[in-house]
Amino acid sequence: MSGVDEREHYPADYAAAHGSFSLIPAAYVFLFDGGRVLLQLRANTGYYDDWWGASAAGHVDPGESVLTAAVREASEELGIEIAVDDLAPLTTMHRTAPTGLAIDQRVDFFFACRLWSGTPTALEDKAAELRWFDLDDLPPNVVHHERWVLDGSRGGALRAITAYGF
Repeated sequence: MSGVDEREHYPADYAAAHGSFSLIPAAYVFLFDGGRVLLQLRANTGYYDDWWGASAAGHVDPGESVLTAAVREASEELGIEIAVDDLAPLTTMHRTAPTGLAIDQRVDFFFACRLWSGTPTALEDKAAELRWFDLDDLPPNVVHHERWVLDGSRGGALRAITAYGF
């Protein structure tokens, strides 16, 4: 091959006619230690501040795979190293809110991780605190869709593909 990407792509006129829907991808990593999960207390984000959320999470950057994003977010937010092979998929969630706004059209990839190197530390100002919680004793203010994943993973009822908010 010449090194030119010859994969098919949508022509501009087709995209203009069909591009009214955008989907924002995000990677979520829950660190588990036995029956405990590490959560961060969200701060300074403007979204669910003062609520507990995934150990590490964030948007997938353009040109980045969701696996690379999960590893990157864990490094940036917690200062730990995770091997891609140590990310166990929990669910892929197609999520929306009743606003109808493009920003509320999401696809979230949730991973469990039980093996990493380094000590998880809150490195960004968007996490006011990190704390381990027993899965059977989560705080009441866990971000709604993230709690839904944790509850489903604990109960064994979590499907590979889920929808939330529809």
